[in-house]
Amino acid sequence: MLAPPYDVISPEQRRDLEERSPYNVVHIDLPRAPDGGDPYAQAAALFQRWQSEQVVVRDAGPALWPLEQRYTGPDGAARARRGFLARVRVEPYGPGRIRPHERTHPGPREDRLKLTRATKANLSPIFSLFSDPDGSVRGALNGHTDQPPWAQASDDDGTVNRLWRLEAPETVAHVQASLRGTELLIADGHHRYETARVYAEEIGGEGEHRYVLMCLVALEDPGLTVFPTHRLLRGLRSDQHETLAQALRRDFDVEPLADTSALVPPAGETIRMGYIDAHFQRPFMLTLKNPQLADAALPDHAEPYRRLDTAVLEALILKQALGMSDESIDHLDGLGYARDADQALRVVSSGEYDAAFFMAPTPVERVQAVAATAESMPPKSTYFYPKVPTGLLFNRLG
Repeated sequence: MLAPPYDVISPEQRRDLEERSPYNVVHIDLPRAPDGGDPYAQAAALFQRWQSEQVVVRDAGPALWPLEQRYTGPDGAARARRGFLARVRVEPYGPGRIRPHERTHPGPREDRLKLTRATKANLSPIFSLFSDPDGSVRGALNGHTDQPPWAQASDDDGTVNRLWRLEAPETVAHVQASLRGTELLIADGHHRYETARVYAEEIGGEGEHRYVLMCLVALEDPGLTVFPTHRLLRGLRSDQHETLAQALRRDFDVEPLADTSALVPPAGETIRMGYIDAHFQRPFMLTLKNPQLADAALPDHAEPYRRLDTAVLEALILKQALGMSDESIDHLDGLGYARDADQALRVVSSGEYDAAFFMAPTPVERVQAVAATAESMPPKSTYFYPKVPTGLLFNRLG
């Protein structure tokens, strides 16, 4: 039944998930009509059929759903991340309410809105963070997760997802009271949240459409990790190769590396990024020569934003050196992303992409600092791992 969020599913993985089960959630969350018709109408009809056949059933009463994800991260370390699933009222972005941390692309927003209109449901939870400095919320939930889970499933990455149903009124009330007025920071699912806002206003009035399904994780949770998303360039003209080389030499100290194992820099205050191109295939470490270069390139942005490697790369390299516009970046015109270093190396080595920039992980504290300035980081600046799977729970909107 489970699947990754729609935006990380490759065409090959989509076919595999479809073939595994007629009830895999990918059939409705990433739909396609077999006759070439309207995929959103297909998703709506299938979702309704699953309810009629009681493949999907309505919960009998109010509950919170604690979720534990045991995983091995891209760094090889084993961890467990704990949170819970619940409905959250849809509100405008703002201090003390809900904050985004990344810019979004227009295409996915329109796709998710069409799917929501058709199914009248949230199919995939939004992953958000909250502050729980005294561990009050985590402690209340952990007291109910020492029994066998309500459900358990493993995904293709080896993550073990364990889900409990918690209906104890006093615990639910404690969690509600503890989080009343707490600011939420969206970690993953910006397109889905913005879709929920648009849909709520379209329907108007009060009702279930004013709420959205979220997975809430404490910022203090020891299993919360952030990994980088690397940048890929393709379609560079011959003159752009030289322009790029000049920009790198002008703005960065360029250090040759002995091999590709050190291309991903550690998190730190200094802006550093690994680099390799398809022609020479020699790895380098780039270190920004002076923070004032970032300040000059990003004069209208707050200081925390100017210290982001993804923002500096976007300003100095993508826009200034290569002439990319916000629109071309948003539509991935000449730009791509890789979730891990091995993938980035493969596509550059094969010539599918011309070059790759290897980014450092962004600490959660820096994500918070940027969000607190009401700015949004460049797209794919963070990779909160693991993803919260789709198919655990749905939230009907009417």
